[in-house]
Amino acid sequence: MKRVLSLMLVASGAILGAAVALPSVAADAQPRPKVDAAKGEQLFTNGDAARNIISCASCHGPGGNSAGAANPKLAGQHPDYIYKQLVNFKVKEGAKTPERVNAVMNANVAGLTDEDMRNISAYLGAQTLKPAVAKSKDTVELGQRIFRAGIASKGVPACASCHSANGAGIPSQYPRVGGQFGEYTEAQLVAFRSGARHNNVPMAQIANKMTDAEIKAVADYIAGLR
Repeated sequence: MKRVLSLMLVASGAILGAAVALPSVAADAQPRPKVDAAKGEQLFTNGDAARNIISCASCHGPGGNSAGAANPKLAGQHPDYIYKQLVNFKVKEGAKTPERVNAVMNANVAGLTDEDMRNISAYLGAQTLKPAVAKSKDTVELGQRIFRAGIASKGVPACASCHSANGAGIPSQYPRVGGQFGEYTEAQLVAFRSGARHNNVPMAQIANKMTDAEIKAVADYIAGLR
């Protein structure tokens, strides 16, 4: 059943991909910092005991393919997005709390330099995602409708308009969401809605208009996108 549902979602994503025109991404006029994905791999996989930095792979899995929904899959994610989240987890100079609060991540990124974060992000962006799967055939139609068309009566835009037809996102602008654990995506939408996560105002505004059932349906649908 899971295989059939996943195939349905792959097909629907491909069909929508032919119908949605995505905005082009302007070239960054500023020179981009050099990165070393090999150093990122070493730090992600082994950590750095001398700096009290633990292995990222211990939670996020080899190559960023987490085995459990409590920790997101990071393989294949856009490096700019990963870098932004790592920066948000750090407490900025002069601030008392970070933009994104998570006790484990706040502690883990404390010892990372800007170069470390860019290297880890580059490494993860080059990895191949082993995607999660959708699990509920009962909510696939609702999830598909929200992802493709949004909820017009509530002013909720189509998820595909930013995250692309197959959930691959738009580099430097919007993250990849397709293939992410449905439970993780659901938890983040709920966190945006409650204010527990507040590092993205548009997402908080969107989630605030959605019910538990709508969030769960679209999160499960997204897990099956390829």
